[in-house]
Amino acid sequence: METAANVLVGLVAALHAYILVLEMFLWEKKAGRGLSGFDADMARATAPLAANQGLYNGFLAAGLVWGLIAEDPTGYRVKIFFLGCVVVAGLYGAATANRRILFAQALPGALALGAVLLGR
Repeated sequence: METAANVLVGLVAALHAYILVLEMFLWEKKAGRGLSGFDADMARATAPLAANQGLYNGFLAAGLVWGLIAEDPTGYRVKIFFLGCVVVAGLYGAATANRRILFAQALPGALALGAVLLGR
């Protein structure tokens, strides 16, 4: 079960690294506009905000990778902390920005968190 949990944590980390790329580097391109639904003018106007958001997603990815490579008990605790952050951010985003975030961010984070807790 621990291996499956670590795979899920890795997938959540990869998701957040991908979101970092979309928000920091591709926001004004087709891929980034597809994520936001913004036209070119709105994407240009919101690019600094998106880049900041992308940086935070990068911190989540980095924390999850740290949890994967750190020895226990530190690794276990770090995974729980950062997955908790992912779930809270996903719930807040779903409540305030777009309901899709519930399924794209909070659900994968919650599944990985559950697997980490059960795999112990």
